[in-house]
Order: sequence, then C-alpha cells, then structure tokens
Amino acid sequence: MSTKNPKIPDLNRKVLSSPIHFFAFGFGSGLVPFAPGTFGTLAAIPLYLFMQDLSLPVYLLIVLIVSLLGIWICDKSSKLLGVHDHSGIVWDEFAGYFVTMIAAPKGWLWILVGFALFRLFDIWKPWPISILDKKVGGGLGIMIDDLLAGIFALVCLQLLAILY
Repeated sequence: MSTKNPKIPDLNRKVLSSPIHFFAFGFGSGLVPFAPGTFGTLAAIPLYLFMQDLSLPVYLLIVLIVSLLGIWICDKSSKLLGVHDHSGIVWDEFAGYFVTMIAAPKGWLWILVGFALFRLFDIWKPWPISILDKKVGGGLGIMIDDLLAGIFALVCLQLLAILY
C-alpha cells in the first residue's frame, strides 16, 4: 500500500457515495484541496457543540466510541483507496479534537484555544507522537498520533483553564 497521497480518480464521487469514505473523510471535509486536517478539525466543532453539555461519563463514552470506530473506519478507507493515511482521511482529527475538549470550560474562547492547541500538536508531532506516527500502521497508526496530540492539547488546555 502506498504511503503517499496520489491523485485518486473520482475521489469526490468515492467519498460521497461510500459510507466508509464519507465518515473517514469527515463528512466530506477532508476533500478540501488544502489543509484537510485543519478543515477536518473545523468540521468537528459543530459536533462538539452538540456534545459539550453532556455529562462527563457520556462525553467520554462517545469519545471512546468515535476513537474505536475510527480505527476501523480509517483502516478500511485507507485499504479501499490503497493509500495509508491519505491526507483527506480526517476522522482522526475529529477524535483528537474531541479528546482535546474533554472537560473544557464553556465558551468560544476555549473552543478556539482547543482548536489551536490540537492543530499545533497534530502538525508539530513532538516525541513520542512522531515515533508512533512512523512506526504504527493500519487504522491504529492513522488514529494514534491524533489521539496523542489530543491528549497533549487537553493537558495544555486544562493548565490554561487553571491559570486563567
């Protein structure tokens, strides 16, 4: 399986006609031709807005389901496309952002700070994120770096909330 992002014929049609690709590509947000990870994270915000008032146990359960389902969805989409971790696969960004926002304070400031922190760690990939990103394959490999970036961002967001 290729590790590059080749041009895939009829990618838009494939994504919009297949439930697997549709979810993996973040309801189509991963089809944006530039910065699909950023647009995928932006597409996660409306879903977060519906989730933010849930009790912590329910929120955590949803994050767990999104993450576990994401391993399967991302793996299946990747295999169907013949490309490991195609840049348009952004379900992992949804999961990572939801991790970032665990027990986040209410308000748009925190939503935006969480967004910025998650994107920072997802792009920067500090140790051990960078190691796992290179060494772990399949759906878990696609998801793990974003989940860890979410954990790093979560810790920073909570520290900022305490200091603020």
